[in-house]
Amino acid sequence: MVNDPISDMLTQIRNALLLNKEAVEIPHSKMKKEISRVLKENGFINDYIEVSDDKFKKLKLILKYHRGKGVIQGLKRISRPGRRVYTQKSELPYVMGGLGIAVISSSHGIITGQQARRLNTGGEVLCHIW
Repeated sequence: MVNDPISDMLTQIRNALLLNKEAVEIPHSKMKKEISRVLKENGFINDYIEVSDDKFKKLKLILKYHRGKGVIQGLKRISRPGRRVYTQKSELPYVMGGLGIAVISSSHGIITGQQARRLNTGGEVLCHIW
């Protein structure tokens, strides 16, 4: 039983990148699908596909590489089930001096820190990706 599905997703992506895998399959959830959408919109993955097994739905993330190295250089879980991290619009983090993204869960859905600044909203900081 996984207590933190988002951390598990980030770990599976990190491990697949270290092994230079073309794709990684993770268990499906609405939150993971939205995080995958944000990753695709920001150019960190090529695509994501919903795959249906006999009993379970999965997300297949097609990873992106540039010159043999993964486009995603690092992933860090910020808000965890045991320690939630919320931020106001004025305190939204910049990741790697603007080269990375902060994934935020707000009243507007799962968005990046840059989108949250534009929408003038805060929320729960799920993770940083660079």
